[in-house]
Amino acid sequence: MNLFSGQAEQNKRRAAPLAARMRPRTLDEYAGQEQIIGRGRLLRRAIEADQLSSLIFYGPPGVGKTSLARVIANSTSSDFRQISAVGAGIGDIRAVVSAARENLELYNMRTVLFIDEIHRFNKAQQDALLPAVEDGTVILIGATTENPYFEVNGALLSRSRIFRLTPLEEKHIRALLLQALADKERGLGGYRVDMQQDALNHIAAAAAGDARTAYNALELAVLTTAPGEDGVRHITLEVAAESIQQKALHYDKKGDNHYDVISAFIKSMRGSDPDAVLYYLAWMIQAGEQPEFICRRIIICAAEDVGLADPQALQVAVSCMQAVHFLGWPEARIPLAMAALYVARAPKSNSAIMGIDAALADIRQNGDFSVPAHLRDAHYPGARELGHGLDYKYPHSYGGYIKQQYLPDGMAGRRYYQPCSNGEEALPEWFLRRTEQE
Repeated sequence: MNLFSGQAEQNKRRAAPLAARMRPRTLDEYAGQEQIIGRGRLLRRAIEADQLSSLIFYGPPGVGKTSLARVIANSTSSDFRQISAVGAGIGDIRAVVSAARENLELYNMRTVLFIDEIHRFNKAQQDALLPAVEDGTVILIGATTENPYFEVNGALLSRSRIFRLTPLEEKHIRALLLQALADKERGLGGYRVDMQQDALNHIAAAAAGDARTAYNALELAVLTTAPGEDGVRHITLEVAAESIQQKALHYDKKGDNHYDVISAFIKSMRGSDPDAVLYYLAWMIQAGEQPEFICRRIIICAAEDVGLADPQALQVAVSCMQAVHFLGWPEARIPLAMAALYVARAPKSNSAIMGIDAALADIRQNGDFSVPAHLRDAHYPGARELGHGLDYKYPHSYGGYIKQQYLPDGMAGRRYYQPCSNGEEALPEWFLRRTEQE
C-alpha cells in the first residue's frame, strides 16, 4: 500500500454512510442479539475461541448480520474473504476456494468466506460451494433476509448452524444513536448537536428494529439542520419525523396515551367493530409497540369476551402469538390483524370470567367445604370403609346424565355458570333438560 492508496482508503471511509462507519469492531461494541451472542452463549464462545463452523445468519434488514460477520473478521486468525451473491458468480466462488486450498496446504491457515444475500445464489452456485464446505476447506458464513430453509441448498443447511437474528429493541437503537452522536472518529461527534429526547425516541421507535434505518435518519437530521445562533444543531421531534419520513405519533409507552390506545383496541374487539380494531392496531404497530404486548391483549379478549360463544377464538389468538414469534416484523402485522378481526367478529360471552370470579369470591369469603363423600377418591385401600365413593352414580350408566349433588353441602344450589345464548354457547336440549330437573 502506498501513500495515495492509503489516503484513498481514508477518504472512502469518511464518505461512507454513518451506518457503515459505525459498524461494531468487537463483540463488546455489538448491540442486541443477546440470545445468540450474549455472555456464555455458544456463538460468542466460538468467536472468542476462534473455533467457528459454517454459519448462516437469518433475519430482517438492519439487525446486524453483516456487522456480526465483520466482527468475526476482526476476531479470527483465518483468512477472511467476502463476496456478495448479488454480483458474484461461479468463477468468483472457484477463485476463493482455490485460494483457500492454497492457504490450508501451504500455511495451515483456514479461510472464512462471508457471502451476503446468499439466498440470491442459484442452485448451481450453491452446489459449487458444497465440496469446499463439506471438507472444511472453507468455513462459510452466509447472511440472508429470506427463510434459509426455503432458499438455501439443503446440503449446505445440513452442514451449517443457523442463527436467527431478530429486530433490535428500542433500547439498543437508542444506545447506538447516542454512541454515533458522541463518536468523533467515526460518527457525528464533530458536530455540536442537541438531540431532544422525544426526537431520539421517535427515531428509535420508527426504525422498527432496523439500525441502518435509524442511522440514516440521524445522519440526515444532523447534516440537514443548520446550526443556530449558538452554533448548535437542534434536532427536534419535527426534524426527526421528517428525517425518518414517518409522522410522529402521540404514543408514550409508559404514559396515559399508551393505555388509552390499548383500551380502545380491546373495547373495539369487545364491541365487534372491525374497522376500529384495525385502526388502533395500526396505531400501535406504527408507534413501535411490542407485538407480544398486542398478542397478550388479543388472547385476554378472546378468553374474557368471546369465551364459550366461540372457543376457537382462543386457539386463533394463541396461534397468533406463535406466528408473531416466528415471523417478526413486518409480516407479523398480518396474523395480528387476522386474530384481532376474528375476535371482533366472534359472538360474545363473558360467562367464563364471571363464573370463575364468582367461585373465587366464595372461596375467599367462605373457605373450602368438605367434598361430598360419594365424590371422594375410593381407589386406595380402606377408602370404601370410610364411605368414600358410596352411592356415586356413574353418568354413563344412565345415558350420560343423572341428577346428583356435586357441590359441597354448604354450597349446594349455588350457580356460578350463567350461560348466554350466543354462538356455540347456546345450550343444547339435553343440558336444558338437566337444568329443568334441578
